[in-house]
Amino acid sequence: MKHPKHIVKKLRRNKGESKAPRITNENVAEHREQVLGSARKFIYPLQHTKRRVVIVSSTLFAAAIVVFLVACILSLYRFQSTGTFIYDVTKVIPFPIAKAGERYVSYESYLFELRRYQHYYENQQQLDFSTTDGQTQLANYKRQALTKVQNDAYVKQLAEDNNVTISNREVDDEVTLLRTQNRLGASDQVFENVLEEYWGWSVNDFKRELKSQLLAQKVAATLDTETRDRANAAQTAVQQGTDFAAVVAQYSDDDATKANGGRYAEPVERNNQDLNRQIVDRIFSLQPGQTSGIINAGNSLQIVKVIDGDNNRRNAAVIVCTFKNIDTYVNPLRDQQQPSQYLKV
Repeated sequence: MKHPKHIVKKLRRNKGESKAPRITNENVAEHREQVLGSARKFIYPLQHTKRRVVIVSSTLFAAAIVVFLVACILSLYRFQSTGTFIYDVTKVIPFPIAKAGERYVSYESYLFELRRYQHYYENQQQLDFSTTDGQTQLANYKRQALTKVQNDAYVKQLAEDNNVTISNREVDDEVTLLRTQNRLGASDQVFENVLEEYWGWSVNDFKRELKSQLLAQKVAATLDTETRDRANAAQTAVQQGTDFAAVVAQYSDDDATKANGGRYAEPVERNNQDLNRQIVDRIFSLQPGQTSGIINAGNSLQIVKVIDGDNNRRNAAVIVCTFKNIDTYVNPLRDQQQPSQYLKV
């Protein structure tokens, strides 16, 4: 039997023989290549796997987008869906519904108009659009909505051609004017509730529609030089001392007051909600016998004269020169540049 010391020496010798070879300046490159070669068999499969994951993920993502777009296109152009989800999609993706002149008309603008019709008649008139009568009326509303957004596009084209714009300040001023006439509810909350109840609108939706109306008025006012010339002629006649009733008879378009020399049927009160706020304010800024200059009331140019009255009620007369309807300028443009529709309604 060998002595334990011999076993220990042998173990030490074997241990020493299993040590890694010594690395020197001469063999460092060789050892580095050995180490890298051993690692590559693990790195390359990982890189290959990562590349496959990226390719597969990108392919699936692209396929999902294509499927989503196809589903949206079918919902819009074939099934003509008007639901909230598809409406929200059109707010993000500018699907066209028509081209009017030089402009594409967005599907979103069409749904904006159509959905307010639907909301009002479903909630206020209790109209069931699933019935035969309801389907007939819905088809009619679709045509109205499509015509309106096409005409809005022509108005914007006319506005651009004539450098006409409506600022957010002008919209806010009009809202304030309507508020002073108590036409938008007694409070902000009441106003918001009425918009939601009747039209399914937010305050911003209301301002959007108001801005569209103001732009149409301003374009008509800019293009209707004939009416502006008529208002200027009426003002000149009044300034030269021509009888106010005679000027009314020659120039005014308001049948309700024209037969009475331009005089309002009832005294005008400070809180009058039937007249334009600018007209009411001007009447109470004048003294009896005084006449205003030309007042732009949006859809008309007016000249008022205070006959008599006190600080709360005034008898007054008016000359009204009404601007031509915006269709006067839209229809010829529409005839020259026929719209093309991408939806059959």
